[in-house]
Amino acid sequence: MYVAGVLIHLAGASTSVVVDLATGVPTIRHWGAALEPDVDLDGAFAVTERPIVHGGLDVEAPLSLAPEHAAGFPGRPGLAGHRRAGRDWSARFTATAHTLDVGVGSSTLTATAVDEIARLSIVTTIVLAEALTVQMTLTNLHASERYLFDRLDVTLPMPAHANELLQFSGRWTREMQPARTPFTHGAVTAENRSGRTSHEHVPVLFVGTAGFGEWSGEVWGLHLAWSGNHGWLAEVLPDGRRMVQLGELFHPGEMSLRPGETYTTPQVIGSYSPRGLTPASWGFHRSLRARPSHPSIDRPRKVLINTWEAVYFDHDADTLRRLADAAAEVGIERFVLDDGWFGSRRDDRSGLGDWWVSPDAHPDGLAPLIDHVRSLGMDFGIWVEPEMVNPDSDLFRAHPDWALVTPGYEPVLGRHQLVLNLAIPEAYAHIFDALDALLREHEIAFVKWDMNRNHVHGSGSHGAAGTHEQTLALYRLLGELRAVHPTVEFESCASGGGRIDHEILRYAERVWTSDSNDALERQTIQRGLSMFVPPELMGAHIGPRSSHTTGRRHSLAFRAATALFGHLGVEWNLLSMRDDERAALAAVIATHKQLRPLLHGGDVVRFDSSDGATCAHGVYARDRSAALISVAQLTTAPSLVPMPVRLPGLDPRRRYRIERLHLADAPAALGLNRVQPGWLTDGAIVTGRDLEVLGIQPPAMHPESAVLFHLTDATASGKLLG
Repeated sequence: MYVAGVLIHLAGASTSVVVDLATGVPTIRHWGAALEPDVDLDGAFAVTERPIVHGGLDVEAPLSLAPEHAAGFPGRPGLAGHRRAGRDWSARFTATAHTLDVGVGSSTLTATAVDEIARLSIVTTIVLAEALTVQMTLTNLHASERYLFDRLDVTLPMPAHANELLQFSGRWTREMQPARTPFTHGAVTAENRSGRTSHEHVPVLFVGTAGFGEWSGEVWGLHLAWSGNHGWLAEVLPDGRRMVQLGELFHPGEMSLRPGETYTTPQVIGSYSPRGLTPASWGFHRSLRARPSHPSIDRPRKVLINTWEAVYFDHDADTLRRLADAAAEVGIERFVLDDGWFGSRRDDRSGLGDWWVSPDAHPDGLAPLIDHVRSLGMDFGIWVEPEMVNPDSDLFRAHPDWALVTPGYEPVLGRHQLVLNLAIPEAYAHIFDALDALLREHEIAFVKWDMNRNHVHGSGSHGAAGTHEQTLALYRLLGELRAVHPTVEFESCASGGGRIDHEILRYAERVWTSDSNDALERQTIQRGLSMFVPPELMGAHIGPRSSHTTGRRHSLAFRAATALFGHLGVEWNLLSMRDDERAALAAVIATHKQLRPLLHGGDVVRFDSSDGATCAHGVYARDRSAALISVAQLTTAPSLVPMPVRLPGLDPRRRYRIERLHLADAPAALGLNRVQPGWLTDGAIVTGRDLEVLGIQPPAMHPESAVLFHLTDATASGKLLG
């Protein structure tokens, strides 16, 4: 670690971050390729000094982590706020102290800056470990006056040669859709006011050199770890500098600090790669996997069945028992009872908030079903939606004032429900007590925590907009439940993929990727999510023959090949299956269990498609001793024969045995081939270098089908999966 004057070098294994402390709030002068450990920082950065030109100010304001209008910054300031009558509206900070803590594989820099006139301070924490994290805490130092603020965003500089953006948007059942934008002039922005992470404006952004791909170009990945309203801005300033700002988005008047109070921004997490998107995603994955709360590879992720698409609201006891029997027979390890078990919840119009077992749906309670499930060797999970309340519920009739609405206005319903204001202590306590009792009184190992409605016109306990308070209350509720029920796993679901971010993953071991189990849609959705979430956290289900959300029909082989690369589940009425389908599903589940250590512990890899007709991805073992590769044919391609898929990043000297992995009725997908390449049936032995330079030739396939390739060390003994 090298400190020179006011420049501090945080050195990672392949990344360097240079921080300038002379700018009040720190400025990141370099985040990217590693510098030499003994670099002369003063000398190196002296030759990057920018000129003062005509048409501008006599100084160039620093592009700090919270750039200041008061210093002459020409873009959007990082902090926006004021006191009464509009005073103290443009702060200017001076550095006062810093500390540097260097550990094994991690360095932490904490810097304090103060504005004595505006009576504010900002403490910035910068950590370089598996990824870069930045967080700021604003404190109101005034003895008697509030500070009202609209924004405190983390601002990160981007180098001049980073001139392309990759962002993600979407909608319900079509999440994580990629979109590229030139980053050469002006600004690109996205704002989310849904009250959750959202389907539409995912707080993930990649910036890179022109045409960057999965294995090419420099890439900087950025993620705001926050489960509520947020916004980001990517801008090329008139003076040529580039920046990205990310932060929580507030409604008017939502945030103010009383004297002595603080506000801490969500973490901004960054991952740099000199070689494309795939290595950049590893920084996000490894930072999650380094957390103590992350599911351990020593405890395999249990294959589950979710009852929703099998029975919906029809909780017939005999049907559920027979469904559990069928699940156990095919190797499922967890039985999750979805919506419809509580209160008056026989459809989606009533019952939310009444978290007691319905005598109509379960006359003998849940215990008989749970006992039956556990006797089959499975554990039991359950669906809840605690942040919501139906107007047609006992809870709402008793406490209509607990809804997150604005008094005097007719509230806007969504799915016949309102948001329950968890920032009201009595409402919070009611929900905590109900869920605590549910988990204490039953052998429940897993909770699917849903959230099916956006925040609309929701005023909190003090009359101002309530989304910020609601988000913090959600975190507190999940944290307290986990503390008293440490063996229970939680899943974050919000109409599918509406609440997926690294902060909710402090409280959940799984995210429900999408309400769509359509394998074709899932290929793109899961590929996008893999940019910042590893597969062991990504719920991926084998749905029925005909998709619930699209009506498409897919082979079991295609559905299985798609769901295999996640935390596997089944959402299919097993009682409606043919015997051959049941046997094929059992074989798929057995294969997944054998591959779990690789799938849930390896490095996710993705490969570029030149024609857009295929989706190629997979997982490499961390030591590169094995790999599983999927090539999915999404549509017909321009050429009759598909392009070879090159596999960078393997051990170039290692000799790999490569064989096709069969799933279910996969041979039918290859009906377009008159003559198969011989290695598809006989296997082959090639080096990692061969696979990177020459690639692997997939067979011609029907659209909406996939082929899997399994690579193992050719010197190792033992039979491959087949």
